[in-house]
Order: sequence, then C-alpha cells, then structure tokens
Amino acid sequence: MSGVAREETRRATIRAMTATEPDFPFEDDAGGGDFADAGAAARRPEVAIKGRGAARDLANRFLKAHTEATDDGWFVDGEPASPPRTTVVEERARSIVSRNESPDIPFESSINPYRGCEHGCVYCYARPSHAYLDLSPGLDFETKLYAKTNAVEVLRATLAKPGYKASPVNLGANTDPYQPIERRYAITRGILEVLLETQHPCTLITKNALIERDLDLLVPLARANLVQCFLSITTLDNRLAARMEPRASAPHRRLAAVRALQDAGVPVSVMMAPIVPAITDCEIETLLEAAHAAGAHDCSYVLLRLPHEVRELFRDWLQLHYPERAAHVMSLVNQMRGGRDNDPRFGSRMRGEGVFADLIATRFRKARAKLAFPGGRVALDATKFTPPAKPRPPSPQHDLFL
Repeated sequence: MSGVAREETRRATIRAMTATEPDFPFEDDAGGGDFADAGAAARRPEVAIKGRGAARDLANRFLKAHTEATDDGWFVDGEPASPPRTTVVEERARSIVSRNESPDIPFESSINPYRGCEHGCVYCYARPSHAYLDLSPGLDFETKLYAKTNAVEVLRATLAKPGYKASPVNLGANTDPYQPIERRYAITRGILEVLLETQHPCTLITKNALIERDLDLLVPLARANLVQCFLSITTLDNRLAARMEPRASAPHRRLAAVRALQDAGVPVSVMMAPIVPAITDCEIETLLEAAHAAGAHDCSYVLLRLPHEVRELFRDWLQLHYPERAAHVMSLVNQMRGGRDNDPRFGSRMRGEGVFADLIATRFRKARAKLAFPGGRVALDATKFTPPAKPRPPSPQHDLFL
C-alpha cells in the first residue's frame, strides 16, 4: 500500500472512530425503530482493536455531546498507536443486593461486584448500563471499570437486617464476577466467604476459568446444597472466541473449569449464551457434546439480544470480521425479533420467535435429550441461613489496655 493510501486509510479510521452520533432514534425497552443503515455505515470503523470486542466508542443514549474529528496520530497504518488500556475506579457502593422482577430470570436477587467488564464480549446485553455513568457502551464498557471495594461490608450489613429473607442470590447477572480484575481485587471471593459463613444459597455465572481459584469455598457450599455454577460457553472455536469475547477464558479452559468443578462435587451447568445465528448455531450439537464430556450437570441457551447501543456495536463487529455474512446474520436476527434488531418483550426476548428460532429450539432440545444430561436446576437450601453477627462497638475499657 502506498504512503498516500495508508494516510487515507488512517484518516478514514479516525473519522469513523470520532464521528458525531446522528439524531437517529434508539429503540428502548418499549419498542421503537432501528438505526438507519446509511448512517451506521458512514460511521463504521475500518479496523478491529486487538484484545477488545468493540472497535470504537459511540455516544450513549443519554449524553448530548458533539465531537469533531481531529487527526491526533492515534492510528498508524490503520492500527492503533496506543491501544486503549484498562483503568479501574474504586467506588463505595451504597447497596449491593439488587432485586429482580423479570419473569424470564430464575432468581430474585443478584450481586454485581463490578461495573463494566474487561472480557469485552461484543454482544453483551449489559453494555448499555454504562450509559448511566455518562460513559460509552463501546470501548468504555470494557476499559473503564468500577470495583465495589466495600461490597463485603455492605453485604454483611444487608444480611444482618431484621427483615431480610434469604433466597438464592446470583453473582454475574450483569457483569462477570470473575473478570480479569478479580485476580487483583478478590471482591467475589470475599462475597463467597460471607455467603459460606451465613449459609446463604447462591448461583454464579461466568466465562472465566478463574472460578477454579475459589474451589475451597465452593466445595463446602456445594456440600450444604448452597451453590450451583454456570459456565457460559458460546463457541469451541478459539479464533472466533478471541474476536467475539477477547478477554474471556478460551473455550477449552472453560471446559476444563467445568470438569474441575464437577470432579470437586460442585454442580455446574453450561450455558450457550448467546447463540448467534449463522455464526455459532452450527456448533449446537458439538458444543453440547463437549459440555457433556466435561461432566456438565445440564445445559441451556439464550438467543442473541441486541438492546440499545449493542445493536450498532454488533453491526460494526460483523462488518469487520464477517462482511460477507453480515447481511444474512442480521436478516435472521430480524426474522426472530419481529422484524427488528431487538425484541424486549418478556417471554420472547431470550428465545425469539419464528421458523429459525423454532429450529434452534428443536435442535437444542433434541441434542440435550440425546446426551441425557442429569438435568434440572438444583433446588438450593435457603433454610440454613443465619444472619451475620453485628460487630460490637468498642468498649471504653478497651482503651485502658492500650
């Protein structure tokens, strides 16, 4: 490529990464239209960023900001000169247990030790939550993270409240509790220590083999019938996983974690979440076979969801990695989502509707039945819960011995 051509590529990339968002309507949970394809194509990035799922930061649906394209030398020969680095803000949470009323989700409460997720899964339905922080659901979601460093303290106070009633609490409902920064902060481990101490039931969902680190806590929880784990495995293709969920554990490591948990007596199921039509649906049978061979207790799936800004990020990703297949993939998504990119209705948002959605459901059901998984959600025991003891205030006599 000539020097002139490289310069044009670099400038085009900068324009795509920094272009102002147009006033196209976003679809919200009540419905609405999709982004205009012409506008999205004009802003679409031309290169992927190694180690990141999103290829750019797009404005969130709340922030009314205008940007102007400038050549700051960030891209050289079409590649980022300084790839975005992960930063972590330590925050003090006021509450830690969130309540759920969705009929699509089988738990009443959840805990999220972190906000944002370094795994960078391009399809992640949690990305739009970063808009509430005045940050982008794109690169910001996977590079600007928040760690709730007082989570254990707040959890203890919550469980000690007189009116608290125990029911299985989920870790990993919005962002992964075992994402890479957990190695440094160990907030998830601290939460598990409190849950074990109080005999509180819990479930965990993760894409990271780091869960093996906490087997010393998960095993006694399992013996008391207080825990079930879920490993999310989207594909067995390492290259595809590296593009689609760049900083999650590789598929073979997640399968190894399934085996390690099962061998230790911890009930663990595999979730194929999400199934991406014309990208990963071809792996349904082989992935379930691999999960069964690893000792998984059961398996389930969720269909690709594209709420709010995720829709545009996913379209970017398709054009960067599967341009020849992008139109077909989105056509199938639209067929399963009532002609739109996303269908937020309870009852259909997890499974979709139409001929192709029914085909996926049938294939999954038959593959699961053929392999004869032990099956069923584990009925966790909430009757053993004992509130944590409140810390005693220091005695005035204590000062006499100092």
